Amino acid sequence: MAKRYLILADGSVYEGEGFGADKNGLGELVFNTGVVGYIETLTDPSYYGQIVMQTFPLIGNYGIIEDDFEGRCLVKGYVVREWCRTPSNFRSQYDIDEFLKKQGVPGIYGVDTRAITQHIRDKGVMNALIADQVPSSLDDIVSYRVKDAVRRASAEKVSVFPALGEKKYFVTLVDYGTKQGIIRELCQRGCEVTVVPPETTAEEILSASPDGVMLSNGPGDPAENTACIAEIRKLMGRVPVFGLCLGHQMMALATGGKTIKLKYGHRGGNQPVTDLRTGHTYITSQNHGYAVDVNGIAAGQLRYVNANDQTCEGIDYPEYCAFSVQFHPEACAGPRDTSALFDRFARMMGGKSFAAE
Repeated sequence: MAKRYLILADGSVYEGEGFGADKNGLGELVFNTGVVGYIETLTDPSYYGQIVMQTFPLIGNYGIIEDDFEGRCLVKGYVVREWCRTPSNFRSQYDIDEFLKKQGVPGIYGVDTRAITQHIRDKGVMNALIADQVPSSLDDIVSYRVKDAVRRASAEKVSVFPALGEKKYFVTLVDYGTKQGIIRELCQRGCEVTVVPPETTAEEILSASPDGVMLSNGPGDPAENTACIAEIRKLMGRVPVFGLCLGHQMMALATGGKTIKLKYGHRGGNQPVTDLRTGHTYITSQNHGYAVDVNGIAAGQLRYVNANDQTCEGIDYPEYCAFSVQFHPEACAGPRDTSALFDRFARMMGGKSFAAE
């Protein structure tokens, strides 16, 4: 393998070897702390515009399994300590190097991912370039911005997913960069799911008389999506609403709240979240660089907080028959999983009192 370099916006340079696509990759460098789940990470549209670095040292040991894809691969680059050339899993179809080549994603391995992670934790998330040569100027790296993230990561047309078993509810899912796991969880609960593009208006959504509306995850700065936020504002109080990740953030903005950019975000399948109502702490899967400002919540009640840094992880809106969470309850991250939140949404659509939840 040829030499390849990871160049950070502050001038730090890390030398490694290349794998994946033979091209440069420019993006925002972020780290993921998951021990497993690299397939889901690489196919999560919320990573649009970013170079993903895995903190776990060996990646690819169970190969690539296309049935586990969450969506399109939109990452700009991939950084690992070591990648497995001989994956061992009866479901494996090919290795991670072939996957990156197919997706046109450049990778670099053999770098000290521990040291790079510590650097980002100290300095904050910054832009980076994966390249075969160190550029003479950092201008292009420094000036890079993630743009049009939701439009690039979301659906362009309407699609319908049938309920598994008896159809109980009709759900409209607004796609800002959704993961397939969210659709699967809804379908398993008897929901027929209609996925609509992010620019779909509240009037168009309500005209179909859905039992509930799901606001999906997605990439980028939530505050940039002013048109989407305006439509969410029109939906609140008209129909039960459940927001995830970016959907959670935009619900807060739609009700007068504020969002902030975190120093290095929460990414991985081991993020502890405490339910302020019950006192229970759950291990959750997360992928976000922005958060709702706990001091800027204008409506609803703070329900969940991150046990590490006390940032907002969820809000209840009893006055609107709606709720939202920052984490991913479809991802099954821990022994006390939060997938029951989909059951809560189903009960809301069935007319059960919000206060009982």
